[in-house]
This record gives sequence, C-alpha cells and structure tokens, in this order.
Amino acid sequence: AHLPFAVIGSMEELKIGNKMMKARQYPWGTVQVENEAHCDFVKLREMLIRVNMEDLREQTHTRHYELYRRCKLEEMGFKDTDPDSKPFSLQETYEAKRNEFLGELQKKEEAMRQMFVQRVKEKEAELKEAEKELHEKFDRLKKLHQDEKKKLEDKKKSLDDEVNAFKQRKTAAELLQSQAQQAGGSQTLKRDKERK
Repeated sequence: AHLPFAVIGSMEELKIGNKMMKARQYPWGTVQVENEAHCDFVKLREMLIRVNMEDLREQTHTRHYELYRRCKLEEMGFKDTDPDSKPFSLQETYEAKRNEFLGELQKKEEAMRQMFVQRVKEKEAELKEAEKELHEKFDRLKKLHQDEKKKLEDKKKSLDDEVNAFKQRKTAAELLQSQAQQAGGSQTLKRDKERK
C-alpha cells in the first residue's frame, strides 16, 4: 500500500471498443486513465478525495484560514499581545483603533474645512477684483459718453447759431432785394410817367 503511484493523465478521449474513454496513445499501445490495470490514477483519486478530504478541509480551516485571518488583522493593527507582552482584548484594540480613526477623520475634516474657507476667500477676492474692474470700466465708458454728448451738444449749438445767422442774413438779403426792386420799380414808373 506504500508503493509509489504510477499515474498517467490525459485530456484526450479515444474510442476503445464502442466507448469513448480518457486515454493516452503510445506507439506500443493505448493506456487508459480510468483502468486500474493500466495506472494508479483511480487509487490516487480515491485516496485524495474520499480518504484525505476531511483532513485537508480541517487543516485548511484551522491552519491556513486562521493564519490568513491573523496576518490580515495584524496588517490592520490588531495584535494578540501588545509590545510589553500583556494580552488585551479585541474590544480594547477595536476601541483604540476606532478612536484613532475618528481623530484622523476630524483632522481631515478640519483641513478640508480650512481649505474650503481659503478657496471661498480667494474666490471672493477674485470676484471683488472683477467687480472693481467692471465699475472702473463702467465709469470710464460713462465719462466717454458724457464727453461725446457734450461735444455733440456743442456742435448742435454752433450749428443752430450758424442756422440763425444764415436766416438773419437771408432775411436781410431778401429785405435788401425787395427794397432794391421797389426802388428799381419806382424809377421805372417815373420813367414811364415821364415818357407819357
């Protein structure tokens, strides 16, 4: 029973007789995986799965999973003993870790709050600067508008003065012309009377 196993494995299925079986083809013949006369695969499978499976399961649970769990807890800061080799409970470790985490959380919250306040102040300063620039631009444009309006009003006044002066000259010219015509007309009448 303690002899080494002679195991042959194969994924190929060959037709032997009228059945398809897992086997390996060699030049000297065919070796069937499931045939106990050809290899010890069936005995090995029986031993591993049916006889030793419970042992494997229990060892996996008690040794491997427990080792994995302990390593993960140590990575997270939970240890069975403190550095002075005094054992303490998991609850104490949990509370210490929780308090440490809450302290870090409060520090991060405070840092984020400070950063937020700083950003708000910076944004307010930017907005005030932009508002100041807009007011300056508005005042500058308003002054330009007033200057343009004053220039236009001055031009309008000078044009009105020119129009009034022109009208006065026109009226004077018309008056002179009518006087000249009357004077010319009275001389023509005198001549006509003299001819008669």
